[in-house]
Amino acid sequence: MTNSDQPTALDLPMLDPLPEATQRYFDICAEKLGMIPNVLRAYAFDIDKLNAFTTLYNNLMLAESGLSKLEREMIAVVVSAINRCWYCQVAHGAAVRQLSGDPALGEAMVMNWRVARLDARQSAMLGFAEKVTRASSEITETDRAGLRDVGFTERDIWDIANVAGFFNMSNRVASATGMQPNPEYHAQAR
Repeated sequence: MTNSDQPTALDLPMLDPLPEATQRYFDICAEKLGMIPNVLRAYAFDIDKLNAFTTLYNNLMLAESGLSKLEREMIAVVVSAINRCWYCQVAHGAAVRQLSGDPALGEAMVMNWRVARLDARQSAMLGFAEKVTRASSEITETDRAGLRDVGFTERDIWDIANVAGFFNMSNRVASATGMQPNPEYHAQAR
């Protein structure tokens, strides 16, 4: 466990002062979220890495997609639960609770997504994300066809694979560096 002022177990302090654009981004986060997520603070020792991370995250999680924001957060939680990533289970579990308005759904996503009340589309999507996480080399056309059968487009399948892939990468970085979730996430949307 890290010191509460440190976002990770590594001694990589944020640049001080932050570049003007980064400070504006952090100020927006603080205003909208009531905090600066520790994942952003963790990357702020290297602005190029922070910008690469936030650009990809924002594109995958916030840009136009056939997947809703809730569906993308559900993928993030399922992948993070499989990988046992403490930071992402807490942070994205809070997002699922908030976006769904259903605290039980957020808990189920973290603990065992298969017990959650999901429709066929969500179940297929999360089963695919789970397979991307556990055995991506075993995905076949049958797996992709199963997604098409419940209404996902080719672009949606691309987005599911990319969101799952991104969280597999970020889970590993968060776990390997001892990244700690912001305490505020624990109480959100309960």
